[in-house]
Amino acid sequence: MTGMKAIRRFTVRTTVPAQISALTSLATNLRWSWHLPTRNLFESLNPELWEKSRFDPLSMLSALSREQLQLLAHDPDVVARVDSAQASLDCYLNEPRWYQELGAEAPQSIAYFSPEFGIADVLPQYSGGLGILAGDHLKSASDLGVPLIGVGLLYQAGYFKQSLSKDAWQQETYPLLDPDALPLTLLREDDGAPVLISLPLPDNRTLHAHIWRADVGRVPLLLLDSNVAENDDAARGVTDRLYGGGGDHRLTQELLLGMGGVKALRVYARLTGTAAPEVFHTNEGHAGFLGIERIRELMDPALTEHPLSWSEALAAGRASTVFTTHTPVPAGIDRFPRSMIEHFFAGKLAPGVPVHQILALGAENYDGGDSDVFNMAVMGLRLAQRANGVAKLHGVVSRGMFSGLWPGFDHEDIPITSVTNGVHVPTWVDPALAELARERFGAEVLDGPDWSKVYDVTDEEVWAMRRRLRAALVSDARRRLRASWKKRGAADAQLAWTDSALDPDVLTIGFARRVPTYKRLTLMLRDPARLKALLLHPEHPIQIIIAGKSHPADDAGKKMIQDLVQFTDDPEVRHRIVFLPNYDIAMARTLFPGCDVWLNNPLRPLEACGTSGMKAAINGSLNLSVMDGWWDELYDGENGWAIPTANTGTSEEERDDIEAGALYELLETQVAPRFYGEVVTMDAGAAGPSQPHDGALPAHWISMIKHTLAHLGPAVSANRMVAEYVQRLYQPAAEAGRLARANDYAATKEFAAWIDNVRPAWGGVHIEHVESHGLNDEPQIGESLQVRAHITLGQLRPEDVNVTVVYGTASDSDELTATRSLSLDSVQEYGPGRYQFTTELVIDRSGNFGYGVQILPKHGALANPAELGLITTA
Repeated sequence: MTGMKAIRRFTVRTTVPAQISALTSLATNLRWSWHLPTRNLFESLNPELWEKSRFDPLSMLSALSREQLQLLAHDPDVVARVDSAQASLDCYLNEPRWYQELGAEAPQSIAYFSPEFGIADVLPQYSGGLGILAGDHLKSASDLGVPLIGVGLLYQAGYFKQSLSKDAWQQETYPLLDPDALPLTLLREDDGAPVLISLPLPDNRTLHAHIWRADVGRVPLLLLDSNVAENDDAARGVTDRLYGGGGDHRLTQELLLGMGGVKALRVYARLTGTAAPEVFHTNEGHAGFLGIERIRELMDPALTEHPLSWSEALAAGRASTVFTTHTPVPAGIDRFPRSMIEHFFAGKLAPGVPVHQILALGAENYDGGDSDVFNMAVMGLRLAQRANGVAKLHGVVSRGMFSGLWPGFDHEDIPITSVTNGVHVPTWVDPALAELARERFGAEVLDGPDWSKVYDVTDEEVWAMRRRLRAALVSDARRRLRASWKKRGAADAQLAWTDSALDPDVLTIGFARRVPTYKRLTLMLRDPARLKALLLHPEHPIQIIIAGKSHPADDAGKKMIQDLVQFTDDPEVRHRIVFLPNYDIAMARTLFPGCDVWLNNPLRPLEACGTSGMKAAINGSLNLSVMDGWWDELYDGENGWAIPTANTGTSEEERDDIEAGALYELLETQVAPRFYGEVVTMDAGAAGPSQPHDGALPAHWISMIKHTLAHLGPAVSANRMVAEYVQRLYQPAAEAGRLARANDYAATKEFAAWIDNVRPAWGGVHIEHVESHGLNDEPQIGESLQVRAHITLGQLRPEDVNVTVVYGTASDSDELTATRSLSLDSVQEYGPGRYQFTTELVIDRSGNFGYGVQILPKHGALANPAELGLITTA
């Protein structure tokens, strides 16, 4: 009988013989995805099957027959190598690392929440940079020994797979994943039953979820899955796909991630006997509801003998929460109708927590805000005592973007700092490059902070290595190009040209990222004739490899892809410019190392950080980018090129013309000539560019490669990033959290009462007048003046406030720059609630000198004086 379809499909895991049973634990700990010796072990067992299983150890094990497994189990060499790999993993999981040197004061456990995690191609739970960054954060935390626990959702279809139609329109498919076939374990109760966490939904519905655990080296990652029998159909579909569905669906996903994630952590700590997290890190606003769940726990009389009030629970939760914003544009933030939030919380979702207070957390109650929406990033900021952007420039942009929450404050005083993103070096550095470093310098030099040994490698070796990487990319790109054309309907007979598309000796430029309009995928097409001339230049041609997915709902992004692909379809240039569909981790593995130049041309300053150029840089590629994101702080003139940007206020059309013109100019006059050693000839009748004269190497280009590796390598490493998070954010948050919890939350109760007193009383705080004494007619540097401020504090006391004089260089419009501040510590009362604050101010500069006076709240539990958004200025 034919045509019968299975009504159910499931994966049966292989039973591996005892002698080599360690293969199962090696395959289920995702450390194999960045640990080359483990990957090599699996490959050596059956190279053909390794490739066929798409380099997935679990898939490969399940494809091995019992006979094959028995043969392996009886091979003493295989058994020894498996034992050795397991011993290496055990050592990695248990030995003290960098974090263990920090001592007992370091947080015992840190929870890291993210809507997506990009760890390995076998676990497609990411859509782009945010997820890849989260994966790299977990991997580096593991390498450094940071006791992190990741929390996310398990999407049944992950993100979509991309292909192109005949007319080059993006098509999406959502292949379903079977969790049993993935490197995951289901969390179970002691009696073997799967753990079930539940969230009460409106209309007497309940959302249940299982918890799957992935092991990312030393870091457990908990993924919540709503596709369980106990749910109704709508609830089963909550974790169907990443960023899918409309408002209700998206909100339910985010409630499950945030509130369900906290519940999952509680169960995990109970079952494993591990420490409960001391710090909660919210990676972007999607997970913000974790703060509401923690407040609910502290207010719930069933969970605690002495429940806290709303303001006490809020203060306690904020103390140990870190919030990272990743978007530089308001459009990138999740906003829900206020009424929808009200509807969800009116029931039993957070009993005892005042709904009006929850609504106030996400309210855009500032100039330009929309009173009908609930803003997830705004809630994230209000629920965390510490917040950061992901590059220095993004910190500046974020302080501007969220300035409405801190009215009256200068942008630089808004309490959002920045930690520049990084990339996990062992994942993204090409194995051939890592092998060269290991052979030449023994130790894992690429894991360390000193990459200057690259200067000991000869120019010949560097150039040969770059060609090897480029050739590997060309070979992979040809295969993908052919497959893409076949999917678009081309016959094999029409595809012979793909075998010679691209050239391993031509300057190769890469451009791959998500395709929202601000990243300007099609800027390079601004002047098609000029681009064509660059591609086909007789002496120094270029070739461009492009990839990227557009969000399924973003037709403008899809149109950009279509326009670009239609240009690449032209037989005249299709051997020099290609678009590769379905950009993912697997493609990135050859794309980043194989490109000579990584191109990035977003609209400044709309790129929060952008880590793709970092992945290229650690492989010796040079960046060619607009001064945005991380490049704005790390470009130094010798690690690539900066594309100039048009002046603010220029029209869109004019701006794109100016910036595309600057891009072409750089490629024509600097990038291409330098790559070809600035001396190139065409051999008579040769089909392509000759190498530089007499086999001479492009010395300047190679010096830029070495400079990039030596200086950018350690700077863009995720180890540097995670260490910064630990020292600047996690440790202070853990200390604040411990203080908050001490003596049955005594300090928290005092702090909350102080806030509840200061907020309503702040309207009564005024600066009556400020005077200075003791200056000559012609003041000199080093002289001092006495500043006196007469202040009304109303209901507050002098110890509740910090009165400071802010002084610096004054412009013609009285704006102060290069400022410093000094507290007015000497206080005298001269009437009920009225005080004179005094200090001596030393003049520390010549020219136009000026000062102003401001009052801020003052309390030991404030992480930043601007935290409450209260300020009074003279």
